Amino acid sequence: MGGLERRIYLDYSATTPVDPRVVEAMLPYWSTVFGNTESSHAFGQAAANALEQARQTVADVLGCHPAEIAFTGSGSEADNLALRGVAWAARQSERGNHIVTTPIEHHAVGHTVDQLRDLFGFEVTRVPVDGYGRVDPDDVAAAIRPATVLVSVMLANNEVGTVQPLAEIGRICHERGVVFHTDAIQAAGRLPLKVDELNVDLLALAAHKFYGPKGVGLLYVRRGISLVPTLTGGGHERGRRPGTVNVAGAVGLATALRLVEEERLAEVARLHDLRDRLVEGVLASIPASRLTGHPTERLAHHASFVFQGVEGESVVLNLDLAGIAAGSGAACAEGEVEPSFVLKAMGIPAEWGVGSLRLSLGHANDEADVARVLEVLPEIVKRLRAGE
Repeated sequence: MGGLERRIYLDYSATTPVDPRVVEAMLPYWSTVFGNTESSHAFGQAAANALEQARQTVADVLGCHPAEIAFTGSGSEADNLALRGVAWAARQSERGNHIVTTPIEHHAVGHTVDQLRDLFGFEVTRVPVDGYGRVDPDDVAAAIRPATVLVSVMLANNEVGTVQPLAEIGRICHERGVVFHTDAIQAAGRLPLKVDELNVDLLALAAHKFYGPKGVGLLYVRRGISLVPTLTGGGHERGRRPGTVNVAGAVGLATALRLVEEERLAEVARLHDLRDRLVEGVLASIPASRLTGHPTERLAHHASFVFQGVEGESVVLNLDLAGIAAGSGAACAEGEVEPSFVLKAMGIPAEWGVGSLRLSLGHANDEADVARVLEVLPEIVKRLRAGE
């Protein structure tokens, strides 16, 4: 850790540390309750019981039936299963070949949709977003046509924190008889996740985004939705996802989800206050700085900026040298730094977009962390602008 007494972690949108309570809940399922859930003996049944208890815990948070939950190996796999599974089922029944999504989806959605287009012949419409990264439900309605089999819109954006009007989009989809999927991976512990209130048919989560273990995710699949499995093998997870189930991971995911939901209102209020102090301080102390994403319809822990005249990755590296972990959406393409595809879709000019910075707060952060950022960040940006 470079000899620093304390490092500040402000990249909770990338991943989170595992809650000690989650580790404790998982421990028995690595060594004591280790059976295969498909085995009929006592060892297997003990593991199967733990798995079903985890499924029930998740269902309680999402407001759905336990049978509608499929555990996966990651959030990306859950998104892949949703998109390919629905598209292939539609192809199998000749119901249509058109998919509607947005240009700011995580690559787990965006690249999967591209592959369905390029390799499987599906037609794709990407509805635009405004300067805040927000989708207009009317644009979704206009994009839907008789051949549309799936609409996919993320609940909250990982880069700029904008929250989408999901319930309204879902209502439109259901009125048109179209399946509606959401990548909700940034939302757990930060937004309500009742699937009926969101009007979604498929919802993906990843445990490591809400103080659970890496390597486990889930897909909610509303009863009645046809889904062709994207992995083949055994009949695990009601035929939706083959492979011996990661019971410890499922228990960890369920425990983490229950804990963040129980603590959500208090934690969101605390982080909202810290975030607002951070945003106000950055914009007041750094000339030529802008907040990206919606000013109010955004995740409570999430602050994202662009700075004119600097490269975001350089800001991130200098913050790291000062003991502060952050993220940037800018990418290097053929030796040139370019804005992220999210900022491009929002219409952020390139001279601003290359200077993107994401600061995302979590359990361990406090007012002192915000003060430290506001102490060092303005000077970093000033030095970089001066070419130092």
